Amino acid sequence: QVHLEESGGGLVQAGGSLNLSCKATGRLWSDYEMGWFRQAPGKGLEAVATITWSPGAPYYADSVRGRFTITKDNAQNLVDLQMNSLKPEDTGVYKCNWHPLMVSDRSGDSWGQGLQVTVSS
Repeated sequence: QVHLEESGGGLVQAGGSLNLSCKATGRLWSDYEMGWFRQAPGKGLEAVATITWSPGAPYYADSVRGRFTITKDNAQNLVDLQMNSLKPEDTGVYKCNWHPLMVSDRSGDSWGQGLQVTVSS
């Protein structure tokens, strides 16, 4: 079992910045990725940014590329998401995700409880 502890988020004005952190503990496989998904009001869950543990290849949704940066700390099994130039459409619940790469679907994933991010116009 993998436990994800999230921190960060909150309320910010458009153009501002926020940081999200997620620390993974438990039985971590050697080949996995971590990242952040979000669910905006009235919309489905979408991947925002993910990063593989090795070699650290990042993925960004088109809507956040150039504004968000995902980084990882291998020693602490921690991933950070720095969100700059935030827009009202970035508002939503952000959930940390841990995904074992040897599993083709999301059945083996672990999820955080979610953090509210609200961007006011």
